[in-house]
Amino acid sequence: MSEWAVLSIAMAAACAVVLTITVINNRRIGENDDPTETPDVIEYMTMMIGVVYAIVLGLAIAGVWEARSAAQDSVRVEAQALHEVSARAEVYPPAVRTRIREDVDAYVTHVVDTEWRHMVERGSLTDKGDRLLQQVRRDVTDYVPKTDHEGQAYQPLVDQVAAADDARGARGQSIEATMPGVVWFGLITGALVTVGLIFTLQIRRTFRELLLAGLFSALIAFLLFLIWDFDAPFGRGISATADPFLALFPQARG
Repeated sequence: MSEWAVLSIAMAAACAVVLTITVINNRRIGENDDPTETPDVIEYMTMMIGVVYAIVLGLAIAGVWEARSAAQDSVRVEAQALHEVSARAEVYPPAVRTRIREDVDAYVTHVVDTEWRHMVERGSLTDKGDRLLQQVRRDVTDYVPKTDHEGQAYQPLVDQVAAADDARGARGQSIEATMPGVVWFGLITGALVTVGLIFTLQIRRTFRELLLAGLFSALIAFLLFLIWDFDAPFGRGISATADPFLALFPQARG
């Protein structure tokens, strides 16, 4: 059974139970019952729905912001690991050192100039980026250290390449949107219900009430837009950037 079917059954069952209890309870009310003595629950229900929806909105914003921060952190780790590879290669012979640094620069330039745009447009990493990083790995692992100093630098270099590869994988996993469709259904339905409940309070056409209703609706729309914008860590306005690469490899800016 799909999640949408489970959701529909659960919502229908909850509504059926509440309506059934309400109808049965109303039939048991005697003729001497005075409804004016019963507190009006409309305002209470409106307030509770607004509070619950505010909590849901807060959790959704926190979730997409955390995903965006994790995506930016993976970029920082990847850039720092590659910078360490380039810096620690200093102990190797000039020819080996130059080859490692050139391949690192080629990979970073490809990420900044080509792969970043490919992630935004197509939602995936590039095969060329995989090949360039594998070339860096081969440069590091294929060299046999000749001295104790080079031997001490070998394993840390291998570890840094592994860290860059792992961060690249995390970056690839962060491309897609993180909010599932069922959550968006709840957010949009909740927004319609919350805004619609304004009319249950007999809103009038005074300037003050219309202004508050408009601002409230605009706030809900802004928060939903904020969630939508954060939901694609690399693809929209407030997204993760390639600044860590550019800060550590300024030559890639061109």
